[in-house]
Amino acid sequence: MKEVVVLTGAGQIGMAIARRISYGKKLIIGDKNVENAEIISKTMIEAGFDVEYLECDISSRTSIKNLIKTSQDYGEISNFINAAGVSPSQASIETILKVDLYGTAVLLEEIGKVIKKGGSGVTISSQSGHRMKQLGATIDEQLATTPTEELLDLDILQPENIKDTLHAYQLAKRCNVKRVMYEACKWGERNARINSISPGIIVTPLAIDEFNGPRGDFYKNMFANCPSGRPGTADEVANLAQLMLNENGAFITGSDFLIDGGATASYFYGKLKSK
Repeated sequence: MKEVVVLTGAGQIGMAIARRISYGKKLIIGDKNVENAEIISKTMIEAGFDVEYLECDISSRTSIKNLIKTSQDYGEISNFINAAGVSPSQASIETILKVDLYGTAVLLEEIGKVIKKGGSGVTISSQSGHRMKQLGATIDEQLATTPTEELLDLDILQPENIKDTLHAYQLAKRCNVKRVMYEACKWGERNARINSISPGIIVTPLAIDEFNGPRGDFYKNMFANCPSGRPGTADEVANLAQLMLNENGAFITGSDFLIDGGATASYFYGKLKSK
């Protein structure tokens, strides 16, 4: 039996993180698009990693439990990486809330029940959650602590109260950050840690499609006018995640880390403020 790393979301960011922490362990990759999981698995296997993959829809608690059960067949889950989700240009308001918000909350809850004592996890949020207006202490607490099966019943998450898919995405990512804080208290009972990372524009196949799509000028303007003057890479996100997942980050839990080249800073106080 080996220690097990569970990765949900077979994309560039998830793979980059997995490559840093999965050597000598069993890596289980779950993705709704099983072809994506197969491609990432093949790449990892050819680089010397021990990998299995399966279909997993994080909007389904049953599917998540099946992923966990399969993972436990190989050993205890020592690390968890959630890089699954949909973007504002990919899905409807309802789907974004079901996958990015509810699905992440269920993952944090279910993995937290079984994570190895002393284990660690990270979920990928987004800079978008940092750019929306403050929601207030009452709503923040609702997003953090409402039972998962009641989350989508909250007034703030009703479709008639959401302007568009970007607004839905921002709400989902704000919820991710608050949920990590809440779940960190529970994970701590197992001496385990959970954090989130909020990346800015990271170059991936999906991002390249966005650069060339209807919102391409918006994204290009964002990274051109942020302090870094460029988009980021999956490996830069993984460098941060590695710290948060290993023993060097043993005092870090319940936290969110913004890694966006200064885009959010520029949005509030720099060149992007008036653009």
